[in-house]
Amino acid sequence: MGCEITKKDRAGIINPMYDCQPAGAQYAGIGIKDCIPLVHGGQGCSMFVRLLLAQHFKENFDIASTSLHEESAVFGGSSRLEEGVMVLARRYPNLRVITIITTCSTEVIGDDIEGSINACQKLLRAEFPDRKIHLVPVHTPSFKGSHVSGYDEAMKATIKTIATHKGKPTGKLNVFPGWVNPGDVVLLKHYLKEMDVDAAILCDTEDFDSPMLPDKSIHTHGRTTVEDIMHTASAVGSIALARYEGASSAQYLQDEFAVPAIVSPTPYGIKNTDAMLQNIAKLTGKEIPESLVKERGVALDALADLAHMFFANKKVAIFGHPDLVIGLAEFCLEIELQPVLLLLGDDNSKYKKDSRILDMQKSVSFDMEVVCNADLWDLEKRIKNKEVEIDLIMGHSKGRYVAMDANIPMVRVGFPTFDRAGLYRHPTIGYQGAMELGESIANAIFTHMEYTKNKEWLLNTW
Repeated sequence: MGCEITKKDRAGIINPMYDCQPAGAQYAGIGIKDCIPLVHGGQGCSMFVRLLLAQHFKENFDIASTSLHEESAVFGGSSRLEEGVMVLARRYPNLRVITIITTCSTEVIGDDIEGSINACQKLLRAEFPDRKIHLVPVHTPSFKGSHVSGYDEAMKATIKTIATHKGKPTGKLNVFPGWVNPGDVVLLKHYLKEMDVDAAILCDTEDFDSPMLPDKSIHTHGRTTVEDIMHTASAVGSIALARYEGASSAQYLQDEFAVPAIVSPTPYGIKNTDAMLQNIAKLTGKEIPESLVKERGVALDALADLAHMFFANKKVAIFGHPDLVIGLAEFCLEIELQPVLLLLGDDNSKYKKDSRILDMQKSVSFDMEVVCNADLWDLEKRIKNKEVEIDLIMGHSKGRYVAMDANIPMVRVGFPTFDRAGLYRHPTIGYQGAMELGESIANAIFTHMEYTKNKEWLLNTW
């Protein structure tokens, strides 16, 4: 009995669960107001990411490409980069940030991104002397890491480029939520408002769930402003809710500008949400109000109604982002589910030293495996070969065929999710997220029971 950390036993990838680094960098870029990411690479490096984002959010996002071809591979792509920056500046008068995102092709040929940015700034000053456009170099070669590390790299690069000095204290709290849905951001704002905390959310994706208004104006954009980013160096503190998706930015602000930083457990489930609120209180001096204590109690009551009767000892496989997977595993343990298989889709060596995984190694009383650098074939193979018995799968929509073929109920959570309606507007973090997620798990089990005509189980329970 215990938790074992392994790596997949193949050199190649079959049915990947992760995308590449530039994809994550693009997601971070569109979370900033008046920002357009410029992908320095082939057309497909932006086109397919935009497709993923459109599938998940059912919205369109502005992402540009330098559209490199064979000539650039031989002579370099600096001229394409300069042309792309100037086209965006001319076409978008309100543009304030361009995140310049490298790809495998531009990293391999060795394009001097910082040198090109200096050349672009000279061109911008000459043509637009009254405008300030921040050009952010984001190095995200596709041949290493994943969209998780790409998001983290883009966040840190943006902070380093825009937050260049410490100013007058703002009294604000920096909140780095990681790669979460608009519904999660709305819930975070609710908690901060209840605690009377003034905060900047980096990045604020609430408007990715955008309205359709009578004047036909487009409101699908990030809410985090240049000023929000600039003032992070003068904040009262930073809290990162995802160790691998933004924590490096909080750490940078602490090291460079002495802004106190706390990397809080990703707030999936009751215990981790408790820790988040306690850490916010610690950084800001604010108290946790009775209203949130009541919300906690409602969630506890709802989960208690489900846990022992329906969830006890059911075995779960979870795949997706590392902070999501680990946080969901901790939540499963709270409600008596057994997360027997955790699949992390890149080769980050820090996973093996993650304190949350090490704690589970010490505490679980069943066989549990954490597979690093995994793909969805690892999940399919283990199920087909009966290496592990699974009662439930949790992960994004790319794993749906594994669940269908194995006739195992699946709860959609994570990115991208496109075969269920409106999940991006429902929270999965916090007390409300824990309650809704628990109910989704229960309903998936109940629906599967009906589909398989498992009448006895229902009658014996009720």
